This record gives sequence, structure tokens and C-alpha cells, in this order.
Amino acid sequence: MDVPKDQISTLLDHGLFNSAQMLGCFLVSSSTVNAETSPHVKAENLVLLGDALFREREYRRAIHTYKQALQHCKIIPKQSTMTRNSLPSSNRSSSPNSFHILGINENEVKFKIASCHCSLNENRAALVEMEGIPSKARNLQMNLMTGKLYRNSRHTRASIACYKECLRHCPYVIEAIIALAELGVAAKDITSLFPQTPNRSGRPPFDHFDSSRWLQRYVEAQCCSASNDYKGGLELFTELLQRFPNNIHILLEIAKVEAIIGKNDEALMNFEKIRSIDPYIITYMDEYAMLLKLKSDHSKLNKLVHDLLSIDPTRPEVFVALSVLWERKDERGALSYAEKSIRIDERHIPGYIMKGNLFLSMNRPEAAVVAFRVAQELRPDLRSYQGLVRSYLALSKIKEALHSAREAMKAMPQSAKALKLVGDVHASNSGGREKAKKFYESALRLEPGYLGAALALAELHVIEGRNGDAVSLLERYLKDWADDSLHVKLAQVFAATNMLQESLSHYQAALRINPQNEAAKKGLERLEKQMKGVDPDAPEEEEENEVEDADGDQIETELM
Repeated sequence: MDVPKDQISTLLDHGLFNSAQMLGCFLVSSSTVNAETSPHVKAENLVLLGDALFREREYRRAIHTYKQALQHCKIIPKQSTMTRNSLPSSNRSSSPNSFHILGINENEVKFKIASCHCSLNENRAALVEMEGIPSKARNLQMNLMTGKLYRNSRHTRASIACYKECLRHCPYVIEAIIALAELGVAAKDITSLFPQTPNRSGRPPFDHFDSSRWLQRYVEAQCCSASNDYKGGLELFTELLQRFPNNIHILLEIAKVEAIIGKNDEALMNFEKIRSIDPYIITYMDEYAMLLKLKSDHSKLNKLVHDLLSIDPTRPEVFVALSVLWERKDERGALSYAEKSIRIDERHIPGYIMKGNLFLSMNRPEAAVVAFRVAQELRPDLRSYQGLVRSYLALSKIKEALHSAREAMKAMPQSAKALKLVGDVHASNSGGREKAKKFYESALRLEPGYLGAALALAELHVIEGRNGDAVSLLERYLKDWADDSLHVKLAQVFAATNMLQESLSHYQAALRINPQNEAAKKGLERLEKQMKGVDPDAPEEEEENEVEDADGDQIETELM
């Protein structure tokens, strides 16, 4: 043969993919290989070339090349019965789905074609290829991919079956554990899949698991989080963290749950700890970006986005973080970044949450409903429920808002945040304020430190003219929580009752805690006008000079 086949394998093994694909062109075009008399050799050569093209990310060429290999192998059974029978038994493939000649396996080639389609986000075409592989012939990698593809196409039962098969092969496929938890499979049903057959030494393969039980606790933690039992999930993840200190994956899971349930300070601390351990992590960094935005910490947000862009500008988390950064300057630009994150990964939930929030701020609640609904279908969590309630209230669809709030309460029966959501709906109309008050008070009994419910109850007191009750409530909370939002609300209440000096001191206190608090800045500016005897609602002359965002402009330039 003109081109030694093993040399391409050597190049592939050493990661020299460009050289491998160029050498592969010589191999498949060699005049010494006759496609009619030696179709199996031609097929083997084409598969090697396809492997090189796949590694070079030339997915279309790889698909075309793999399919050529399949076509050549369709010729084999018609003419090679004698050839096959004359082969030594050691050279015959044991697979019923092999090409019958020298170790080329049709199922493996179909899997490679499916992998190319996945890389091109062509999930439907990939699933067609995977369904062409009999379930009994699928290996661990094939089952995992098929499970993902079925899940993407919303074939839940088939997806669960594939993920379960993964865990029967190997209990440590963490992706399968997370997916099954999110698909609603109970923890005991997941752990029952772990192999229990004794091995040759006579010990069960999972005896170390029985002693440490960490994997079982991990399964329970994921199932708690997936079923919106955030308190239970946090407790279990925290227990695991004691056994595995500074475990990046566990810290990320804890920070994500804390972000979802509004434990913003704790989540920020954990994200900062994660970045100090591994400054190149991208997973969940869009969640961190959203928290920094809430805290108005624009300098850290700018740095985070610059870091993420330098690490890998192709990840969906990076585009959500960009969307968060650009929200202040250009909402339309921010929306385009959120949509880009979804185009990269159509299952990326923070992209939909960000998109929904942007639509709300752009006064497009109908579009916001669509975004939050998609997020909820992918995996319901507190934020999608909150977004839906806000969107329906903006549309004056009280019935739909109440239905979404009650859905949240049903999904999270021990959640003070869900109780507050129902209260928010009742508070939106004058006839429901008494009910709202009861829900806010119930939320505070369930979670006394929930400032969101305290602020909502204070607002309700103000609406109904009970300013003294609002002040008493907020001052009581200030004794235990030095929070800028409490100071802002108190300042607003004092300003409404013309107690301007008290209002001033609380706005200043809020800005001492958080110098970037926009509500405090605007409130203080308004108050200063009142104290000077100027009407704060009088229109001002527009200034022609706009403040430039140098960081934002620099990022835009990098992406162009």
C-alpha cells in the first residue's frame, strides 16, 4: 500500500489532526485500493479520514466521509461471504452489527455521524442516527448522547430509560444523575440502579460507596434541588462540602441554589471563593454576573465579563454575562446577547430568565411571558415563577398571575418566596390587600429574615396610610439586618410624610452600605430638590453630552 494506514492512526493519537486529514486524502485516493474488489479497505480508510476531519471540527466533511464509508460497506455482504468464511476466527467481528470485515463497526460510525450533527446543533438528524443503533448495542457514551437527544426533543420516557442505562453501566456518570433528578426521578430509584453484583474478589463493587455514602447523598441533594426543595438541597450539599472541602462542583451547586432563592450575599461569597480557587471557571458565572448587577457592583461585573471573554467567548454563560453588563447602556444590545446565548444552547435557562427580565424592563410583558414559560418548561424554579407573576400583573391578567403564584406555592410548599408571590398578586388590587397582608406575614413567620416580604408588607402599610406601622416594621428589621434596601424604603416612607431630615439620613446610610444603589441615588437627588423647595417632578433640560461606557465599548470592539 502507498500510504501506511497505521501512520494516520499515529497522527490522530498524537493530536496532529490537520496532518492526519491531509494524509487521509492520499489514503482514500490511492490507486492500489480498488473500491469494487476491496470495499472493506476503502471503508476503513474513509472512517480514518472522517475521524481526522471530526477532530479538525470540519463536521460537514466528516459526515459526508463517514456516509461514504457506510455506502461502501453495503457492498460487502453481497460479495464477501467466501472472503469472510476464509478469515481466521480471531479476525471476525463478534458484533452482529459490524461490517463483517476486520473490526469496522457500523454502530460506531453512526455514532460518529450523530456526534457531528450534535456539534452542528442538528439534534433531530443526530437522533435519527442514534435510533439506527439497536439499544442493546449501545455503549455508555452512546446511551448518554441518546438520553440528551431524547430530552432535547421532549421524549421524556425514552430519555429516562437511556440515562438509567448509563448508571447501570457506571454509577459515576454525574450528568446522568443530574438529568434524572431534573426529569423527576426519585433519589431511591436512581440509587437502585447502581451495580450490586459481586466482582471476582468477592466484594461488591460498591462496598466503598456503602461506607462513605457520599454518592447517595449527592443524588439526594440533586433531587432536592430539582424538586425545588432548596433548603434540603443546601443542607445536603453543605454536608458534602465538609467531606470534600473546596470542591468546585459542590460550591457551584450551592452558589446557584443560593442565587435562586435570594440568598444573594451568601451566593456572592461562594462565587468569589470559587473564582479564587479556579479563576478560569465559566460554569454558572452568568448567575454570578446577575448577582453583581443586583448589588450594583459594576467594576467587578466589568472584570468578570472581560475575564470570561478571554477564557472562552463561545460559551452561553459569557453571552448572558454580556447581556447583564449591557443592560444599563443598551437594552436592545443586551437582548441580542441573551438571544445569542440561547442560540448557542437552547436549554440554557439563565438566557431565558435574562431575556424575560429584559422584555419586562422594555415594557413588553407578552414577550416576557413566552421567555419565562420556556425557562419553566426546561426546569421550573423560583425565578421563572416570579417572572411569570410580574409579567401577568403587567398585563393586568390577575387570574393568570394568581394561577402561576399558586403553582409556585404548590411546587415549593415550604418557601416563603412562593407565599410572597401569592401576596404580590392579591396586593395588586385594593380588594385583596387584607389577603396580601396575611400571605406576607405567613412568609415572615416561615422565614423571619426574608427582607423581600418585610419590604412588601411595609409598602402595603404605606398604601393603606399606616406609615407608622411601616416605619416600626422596617426599624425592627434594621436592628438585625444592615441592608441598604431597608434604608431606602424607610427614606421613601419618611419623604412621603415630609420628614425630610430623617429621609436624608436613611438615604445616606443606604449609600454608605452600597454606594452604587441606584434607588438611593435617585431618591437622594429628588430629596435634595425638595429640601431646596424645587419641584422634583418638574421636567429638566436634556443634556446633549452622554456619559461614555469605556468598558462596554471595549467589549463591543473585542466581539466585532
